[in-house]
Amino acid sequence: MTKTNQTNEKQELSAVQREELLSILNTRFEKNMNRHEGLEWETVLAKLEANPEKLWSIYEMERTEGEPDVIGYVKEKDEYLFCDCAKESPKGRRSVCYDREALEARKKHKPENSAMDMAVEMGIEMLTEEQYRELQGLGEFDLKTSSWVQTPDEIRKLGGALFCDRRFNHVFVYHNGADSYYGARGFRGMLRV
Repeated sequence: MTKTNQTNEKQELSAVQREELLSILNTRFEKNMNRHEGLEWETVLAKLEANPEKLWSIYEMERTEGEPDVIGYVKEKDEYLFCDCAKESPKGRRSVCYDREALEARKKHKPENSAMDMAVEMGIEMLTEEQYRELQGLGEFDLKTSSWVQTPDEIRKLGGALFCDRRFNHVFVYHNGADSYYGARGFRGMLRV
């Protein structure tokens, strides 16, 4: 997939990008029915077509190798939940510290961006620890990598941030300085459509 012009006020996909993305999403949806039992692609597609502004965010999830897929439906809000379902933390979102404050606090060897800033730029939410654990109930993710998760304010105020992974068939939550970054740590996002 080609990168979109991120300086556009209105972040729209071309017709070719839109069709390519919808084809990818349809194929992934059909191959992974265990993630969304009881849901049908046609209703998801109708919801996407009614909310074209959300397609750009899903495109960004795909472009950064998150492999977004539907993982749930919230009936009360009539929302489909798209989440990054790549086996490992998305390659295009690794080597980032936790947030802007942590990025600005680094004196040397600053990464190019922060996880929270990237999530905002993409129009998605970083997963919470609870959402991360729910995702792990749908498969095995982050067996070699780790992913930042939303960190409670009381931890962040002290300079820390949380990340998760799966090792030894268990999901673990760890802490690190929010200004740290590693080639094997990125973040996973969610989008409500």
